[in-house]
Amino acid sequence: MSSPNHTTVTEFVLLGLTDNPALEKILFGVFLIIYLTTLAGNLGMIVLIRTDSHLQTPMYFFLGHLSFVDLCYSSNVTPNLLYSFLSDHKTISYAGCFTQCLLFIALVITEFYLLASMALDRYVAICSPLHYSTRMSKSVCVSLVTFPYVFGFLNGLSQALLTFRLSFCGSLEINHFYCADPPLIMLACSETHVKSMAMFIVAGFTLSSSLFIILLSYVCIFVAILRMRSAEGRHKAFSTCGSHLTTVTLFYGTLFCMYLRPPSEKSVEESKVIAVFYTFLSPMLNPLIYSLRNKDVINAIQQMIKGRVLQKVVL
Repeated sequence: MSSPNHTTVTEFVLLGLTDNPALEKILFGVFLIIYLTTLAGNLGMIVLIRTDSHLQTPMYFFLGHLSFVDLCYSSNVTPNLLYSFLSDHKTISYAGCFTQCLLFIALVITEFYLLASMALDRYVAICSPLHYSTRMSKSVCVSLVTFPYVFGFLNGLSQALLTFRLSFCGSLEINHFYCADPPLIMLACSETHVKSMAMFIVAGFTLSSSLFIILLSYVCIFVAILRMRSAEGRHKAFSTCGSHLTTVTLFYGTLFCMYLRPPSEKSVEESKVIAVFYTFLSPMLNPLIYSLRNKDVINAIQQMIKGRVLQKVVL
């Protein structure tokens, strides 16, 4: 991309979370542990769902895709961040920045609508249990997963193209630890009104529409639960929704704080702290949230461990 003085932008500088060398070494250790936990948790969840016959249901089909998205989401940012902690070379190539920006937006939007699909699944399971297997058929589940991926990628591509059509001149230091839209917009020396409006419209629409689906599903779920006569039935219904609600609260709460406000120096600084929660902690915590509060997953883990122990004993 050419700037007014005809220089070509080939790379950006990521300022990261801190410029304190001692603190960078500590943060490297912290984020390495978080990343390894994220990899182990999400890969473990995917393998468990694929291999255990008791987890071959729509709910776990969606959970497997959520783990896959979280895995990609974290891997899009973390390796480069870990490298920057140990290196004085904190640059990212123009192409690398474009790719990171595209994937980040695409994966965020994909997760929005995956969580909405999971809410619809819980709605059908609780409100129409007798028709659950027919209404949540394999073709329906595949459609509910395909749409988030396609819609997320198309939006990510369009937003990244709008961002990188801007002219960048002067300082090329991105005040963030990944190529995020708001700090990139602040580096532009060309008109940013169209890009800023597009960012707010897409962020506002995807956040509000997916959250509307989730909230509407849960209003119907809570009404159905309150009508149940069995206390055990109500408790079981609430427990199946608790993990999903925790994930939704953690993910949507932090993103609302970051994207639905105009970019400024103060908001960008605050967004770096907020971004740590949904970029690193959310993907790490999701497998724990769904496994610690889920008897089916706990039983599947126990069966896998017993099977491996028995196999070693026999060998």
